[in-house]
Amino acid sequence: MTELEAFPEDWGRALAVVAHPDDMEYGAAAAVARWTAQGRWVGYVLVTEGEAGISTMAPEEVAPIRREEQIASCAVVGVTDVEFLDHPDGTVVEGLELRADLAAAIRRHRSDVVLSINHHESWGGPSWNHADHRAVGRALLDAVRDAANPWVFPDRGEAWDGVRFTAFNASPQSTHFVDVTGTFDAGVESLRCHATYLRHLQGDMADPASFLRGGAEDAGRRAGVDLATTFEVIG
Repeated sequence: MTELEAFPEDWGRALAVVAHPDDMEYGAAAAVARWTAQGRWVGYVLVTEGEAGISTMAPEEVAPIRREEQIASCAVVGVTDVEFLDHPDGTVVEGLELRADLAAAIRRHRSDVVLSINHHESWGGPSWNHADHRAVGRALLDAVRDAANPWVFPDRGEAWDGVRFTAFNASPQSTHFVDVTGTFDAGVESLRCHATYLRHLQGDMADPASFLRGGAEDAGRRAGVDLATTFEVIG
């Protein structure tokens, strides 16, 4: 008996909402590749363009590069619908403006499932999560509820109450797994598309294949499969 449950796959549409280009690629993209190969629709909404993510390059230079790299990355895993909300990278504010934009995106795409990445303070152990990740994740949970209420943000589209659950990849409180043994390589290639960002990294995260494999093997051992990625399912 494994400590994680299999991720529910009785749905047709999923919307991934994250703060930055490359957020989905550090683990979740391999699951997206699995789902699009099964004929499911997955769309991406990026809250920022990741323009403040490279300290040695000016934001106005970085933004268009990271947009194009994200679009190419999405294409590798079968995603063609990609939107950017243009909130300022590094200083995303958890509040009504963000909630309204996220609720509008949920209403616009009318998905069954909403995906994101870890929104907790820590990644597990002595670590500290990015402020944008924390703000987006918490606002997203509120926005799912907001999207279903016709009296909240009534000027931001027709209410949508069809979201069954929200799932956060790489959470230290993960509850479910996705077997990505067959789509792991696609996940690696999707991360490699972020070439400009990767060139400015050091350490393990600069090598997509080895970094992702270590996490996938660890999750696989917990799930009883060769390679997996994990999600905390809420709702």
